Amino acid sequence: MTDLRLQYSAISDVGRVRKDNQDSGYAGPWLLAVCDGVGGAVRGDIASSTAVSQLRRLDEQPQGDDLLALVAGALHRAADRIGELVEEDPVLSGTSTTATVALFDGHGLGMGHLGDSRAYLLRGGELTQLTQDHTFVQTLIDEGRITEDEARTHPHRNLILKALDGIHESEPDLFHVDLEEGDRLLLCSDGASGALTDAGICEILAGGTPDSAAVELVNASLEAGSTDNITCLVADVVPASTPVEEDLRPLLVGAAAELPRRAAHSHRAAGFFRHRSGDTGELEPIDADLPADIGFAISSDPIDPEHLRYAPRARPRFLWTRRLLVGVVLLGVVAIGLGVVQWWIQQQYYVGQQDGVVTIFRGLDGDLLGYDLSTPYQSTNLTVSQLPEVDQTSVIDSMEPGSLEDARRTVASLYQRQTVPGASSGG
Repeated sequence: MTDLRLQYSAISDVGRVRKDNQDSGYAGPWLLAVCDGVGGAVRGDIASSTAVSQLRRLDEQPQGDDLLALVAGALHRAADRIGELVEEDPVLSGTSTTATVALFDGHGLGMGHLGDSRAYLLRGGELTQLTQDHTFVQTLIDEGRITEDEARTHPHRNLILKALDGIHESEPDLFHVDLEEGDRLLLCSDGASGALTDAGICEILAGGTPDSAAVELVNASLEAGSTDNITCLVADVVPASTPVEEDLRPLLVGAAAELPRRAAHSHRAAGFFRHRSGDTGELEPIDADLPADIGFAISSDPIDPEHLRYAPRARPRFLWTRRLLVGVVLLGVVAIGLGVVQWWIQQQYYVGQQDGVVTIFRGLDGDLLGYDLSTPYQSTNLTVSQLPEVDQTSVIDSMEPGSLEDARRTVASLYQRQTVPGASSGG
């Protein structure tokens, strides 16, 4: 028996700078979820909308007590689906999304979190941040090297250490949150949390309905100079006996609501791969037009199997056509093989330098027949000259390739070991 229920609202705005909305959000009676397509990746809108389309299946009253298992399973299915899309269309390689999920059971929340979207709880006028950002600047905050205010303008505030990309295994943060009547929840993308202070968020959440609070949070973020997409989900925790508003329906916002559904594909032409009419799988009948010089009388003598086996045969018809088809098939196999190799190379990342600046490269360090196997993926504001000599040598020679998350951790480690803290360079 449930004691509580949610009254919720959701809104997503493309913002004043971006041309498209890469945020996706969902709010329903049992589920709140925000996903933010990671900036700089290919088609972040597809990643976020795909994740939300998987997560929204959780929006039903949970059966059993293991909320976290349900959330973890949904996040893994979302990652798998993104991976399938990348396999179907390699152009999407590199797409990823944050995910912040709250599954409600009538008493509390099962939370799942990756990236820098956030969840907040307002209780008794006090605002609590429920999630921990998986970002490079958060590691600097945790170490006491920078403050929260400095993090808002840090040149690498968008460097995310965990995300759903369907390629790399990133374990989400999973935890429970107990709720009380009168609590107010906020799930938002960093377009809001990165522009507003905790005090500003608290002030807006403290008044109005979920609808008005969500709208005011977006407006305040825009006025504060947010350059990102902005998505806000606000939910009030009320007694289960509270009447349900007539117009309260599950809400889908952002890219998940805007992207057209993909048309079904892989249609085959009629009759393709169809068996011959009447085919029983038996061997083909022998051609009755046997050569005249077999050496025995066809009309009266029984056919000698050995004579027939070695008898001269007419040249197959359409020989060049067959050879051409075989050649096309072989070329196709080679092309597929090269495509697989290229796809694998594009999943590799390493840390090197470009024009003296520490840079994350995508691909492998080297070239093949004059073709460069890597391209710069993300530059930093850290110069090679700021590093200890042993790190300078490693960066100049290019470090071992690995996952994008490994490369970002390497960059974070180099920042910590720099010998000239605070120096900067364009990147």
